[in-house]
Amino acid sequence: MPYVVGVNRSGTTLLRMMLDSHPELAIPPETHFIPALYKHIKTLDPPTPDSVVDFLAAHRRWGDFGISEKDLKKRLKKAPSVRPKFVLREFYGLYAEAQGKERYGDKTPGYVKQMGMVQRCLPEARFVHLIRDGRDVALSRDERVQAEELSIERLAKIWKRRIGRARRQTERLEHYMEVRYEDLVTDPETQLRRVCDFAEIEFDPAMLRYHERSGERLQEIARDLPSEEGGTFRPAGERLGAHSLVTEAPRTDRIEVWRREMEPADLADFERIAGDLLEDLGYPLSGASSGASPGPGGSS
Repeated sequence: MPYVVGVNRSGTTLLRMMLDSHPELAIPPETHFIPALYKHIKTLDPPTPDSVVDFLAAHRRWGDFGISEKDLKKRLKKAPSVRPKFVLREFYGLYAEAQGKERYGDKTPGYVKQMGMVQRCLPEARFVHLIRDGRDVALSRDERVQAEELSIERLAKIWKRRIGRARRQTERLEHYMEVRYEDLVTDPETQLRRVCDFAEIEFDPAMLRYHERSGERLQEIARDLPSEEGGTFRPAGERLGAHSLVTEAPRTDRIEVWRREMEPADLADFERIAGDLLEDLGYPLSGASSGASPGPGGSS
């Protein structure tokens, strides 16, 4: 079961659409509810199909999936138990069936912080950590309407901390791989073949034509996202706009955007904080943090 994770604005929706275009594989919109579901079931004595599905249906994301509460309850009443793994398998299974698919996966960037917990729920999960140059991640985040404006220093620390946290979890994970966004955009077939091998599914050329159906698939989230549970209210238009690029073929102009658009002072601050990780991941430094000017196509 491929599980796409990563820091927000790292291209995870692009990879979701590519995988979802496979004739056997369905990837739903972001779920977000697994940690809460895991904790909720532990509080129930005993958990029942009705109580668990009612809990899920109250989640702000539930309306994105097009799943009938009645159908899920019916399936769970036939399951061996109402433990998280059975609940989740029935949920994903129903979603996949509605898409005419046999297999399923997930794309929720935030699970990059909780892969160990997800694996306890679903041992079959195979985590695909999509990593993008943090300087471009910071710029992409600025393009979105945010509940909280973050400084470049804070964005650099978040990017570095979350990737580091993901890598520290790998000792406890059975299946984990990393894919660079830049490699996915410049050579999608090679990277998708890697992911398919990892998930034990045959590569299909339809994955390269994902953009032909992405607009239709995005209509699942063409609804206002409520603000309950501490989440930010997201109007339908803003949700769709945040993912509009996936309706196009991969765009290499989204690589190293920082060279054109990042302010020198911001660039210096980001590299001062996260330059070691950038280098470790193979991203060239501009030299801004040492007072040098960024070159047009490589490190100074």
